[in-house]
Amino acid sequence: MAPTFDAIGLVVTDMGKSLAFYRRLGLDIPESADAEPHVEAQLPGGLRLMFDTVDTVRSFDPSWQPAPGSSRMSLAVRCADPAEVDRVYADLVDAGYEGHKEPWDAVWGQRYALVHDPDGNGVDLFAPLPTT
Repeated sequence: MAPTFDAIGLVVTDMGKSLAFYRRLGLDIPESADAEPHVEAQLPGGLRLMFDTVDTVRSFDPSWQPAPGSSRMSLAVRCADPAEVDRVYADLVDAGYEGHKEPWDAVWGQRYALVHDPDGNGVDLFAPLPTT
């Protein structure tokens, strides 16, 4: 059997703050999970998004340190349409999250915007532009 991608893991400094951000993007995570050291959210298609606190990761890898410099990965969130990209971006920025790049019409045919989660991970918001 070939290996199968099953989950994406994020190490978070504050579980509650991180989960609040991802709830705003539509993940169904109970607020009771805010104090947990490990949380998983089921994504469409069966993939899971896992959150672990720094302490949890250091419990099995005591020398763990965040990668130096900026994030080299980002998560991409598909929106229903270009207006939803604008709305979700504005909602996140208005809630105090870092907007990295305001929505724009990208040359590759999508409405696109970039935000950062509370730990600085990139989250791309996108939707196909209407074809004329």
